[in-house]
Amino acid sequence: MNIHATPRIDPHGTLMPLAAPDGAADPVQNAGRVVAVITTHNRLAQLRRTLVQLLAAPVVHLAAIVVVDNASDDGTAAFLGSIGDPRLHVLRLARNIGGAGGFAAGLDHARARFDPDWYLIMDDDARPMPDALARFHGSDLRGWDGVASAVYDPAGRICDINRPTHDPFASLAKFLRTARAGREGFHLGPEQYAGAEPVAIDGASFVGLFLSRRGLALGGLPDARLFVYGDDALQTLRLSRAGGRIVFLPQVRFEHDHPSAGNAQIGKPMWKVYYQHRNALILYRHAAGWLFWPICLLVIPVWALRVRAYPAQRKRFMALFLRGVWHGLRRKTTTAHDTVLQWAGCLR
Repeated sequence: MNIHATPRIDPHGTLMPLAAPDGAADPVQNAGRVVAVITTHNRLAQLRRTLVQLLAAPVVHLAAIVVVDNASDDGTAAFLGSIGDPRLHVLRLARNIGGAGGFAAGLDHARARFDPDWYLIMDDDARPMPDALARFHGSDLRGWDGVASAVYDPAGRICDINRPTHDPFASLAKFLRTARAGREGFHLGPEQYAGAEPVAIDGASFVGLFLSRRGLALGGLPDARLFVYGDDALQTLRLSRAGGRIVFLPQVRFEHDHPSAGNAQIGKPMWKVYYQHRNALILYRHAAGWLFWPICLLVIPVWALRVRAYPAQRKRFMALFLRGVWHGLRRKTTTAHDTVLQWAGCLR
């Protein structure tokens, strides 16, 4: 079985068609039992597509699925209740505690209920490509505590918001490369996606992230207080700095059907401005150490320029931005989500 065929990517970072592995034999089961953990809130159409695909996977590839329903009111509960597959386990929360809170609750539930060999962490609008689970199981996973997938948007382009990272503060050389090249200095690029070799990394997103039992023990649960943004980067950075090893496997491919898959500002609700900047500063403080304050002087003015993406709501953007920065600098994570929605004009 050819499980290590190399994805083809054009110079613009677009995935070219790749034949599925020949089905003459099942892959060697190196991974053991895998349990998927998904968080959802009022995205029934996306969740439906994702679950149809996951439940089509054989049990040997996916032992169970834990869906954390973050107090959805769009019919999600009824839909989940209509599914008779015994692999589906629903954790219905009384209130929306965000992606970070949902993943923390879901991983904790999966650990207590199943104690699997690997957890597959993914958004409700992300799904493995048809051969992804087989390729994961057929890969040599010895010595790895986390596995990051190659994530593409529906058009087949590399999903920029889900590119794995190196720790830019791990060495002087990495820091200088980041200072010169910005995001390109520490994010993986098309050459790694097009390659056939595994790439050791330090950080990854919660879209197609496989986390081993040991990896969860080393990195701990996501910080539920963050609500949304940065929880994945913070957890995987904690894991790598605790001695855990994370690898990017380009042959394990996921699709992320998200409006901001190619641009972090496109389709972003106004309330997310607060969390985006607050949590980025919390992450930077953890990652940068004594360099945190000099970095703040550089990045905060650049972030403020994002107001240009909101020409009709500049005053509201700046109010949320400044609150996010102030709370991020103070490491304040106690603001209620309803309060943030009020600041954004979503609640009266």
